[in-house]
Amino acid sequence: MKIIDAHLHLGTDAYFDAIAKAAGHENNVEHLAEQYRARGLVHGIVMGNLPLENTAPQYPAFVSYCVGIDSRVGFDRETIKAQAVLVEQHFRNPQCVGLKLYPGYNYFYIYDDCLEPFYELAQKYAKPVAVHMGLTASNDALLKYSHPLVMDEAATKFRGVQFVMCHFGEPWFEDAAAVIEKNPNVVADLSGILTAKIPDFAAFLQKKHFYIDRMKGWLEYLDSYDRFLFGTDWPLANLGDYIKFTQEIIPAEHWEAVFFANAQRVYHLQLTEGNTINRY
Repeated sequence: MKIIDAHLHLGTDAYFDAIAKAAGHENNVEHLAEQYRARGLVHGIVMGNLPLENTAPQYPAFVSYCVGIDSRVGFDRETIKAQAVLVEQHFRNPQCVGLKLYPGYNYFYIYDDCLEPFYELAQKYAKPVAVHMGLTASNDALLKYSHPLVMDEAATKFRGVQFVMCHFGEPWFEDAAAVIEKNPNVVADLSGILTAKIPDFAAFLQKKHFYIDRMKGWLEYLDSYDRFLFGTDWPLANLGDYIKFTQEIIPAEHWEAVFFANAQRVYHLQLTEGNTINRY
């Protein structure tokens, strides 16, 4: 089975080193490539945090990226038009396949009219807008901006934009499912739900059955497996664990779609031998 990792991060600081170690990995591209190759992952999509001015980031060939606008980029409502010029330069880069927003961290609602320059570009270049939805990694973030119901208003207001609800809005799966059911321009990735290495997977499934059963229940309720994308949030979680976990919550007849085809379609990936793991 071929797999596309539709949500990962690449960083070189001590924070990424520590969470990679906790997940049983090493935080470097060589190790990532080795693990991808061993587990059938052929391509990944980086959720970027580099400065917007870096319009030609040096990512390895086996990944694409979404240009990210977060607190490190310096999100500023007053300069969005200037930032949009840089976003357009990224969109012209074939390796850039979308835009990533972090509303909980930057304190803005994604339906705000100030974001219209970004959304106009997303429509013009057919680039999805991935949005961090749900719990945040920082207790300084504000959840009212990252609750999945916020995406309902954005998706309704900007119908021409393909939104990707990152993390399925966890833990608000009921609300996330309602937003996806109502809005045809919303899909979700399943990243960021596990952390670290799980020493006993069977025991983990039993201990967390309340949480997992409800997630599976809302996935079954929607019965729209063409609208969910596999993602690991590397280096947050162990890759092998994440594959097993996703196989646990997704029926086997939909694995090809969730693990590969949906990400290829949503992010318009043109995969060749040159941009998959085989050439790294």
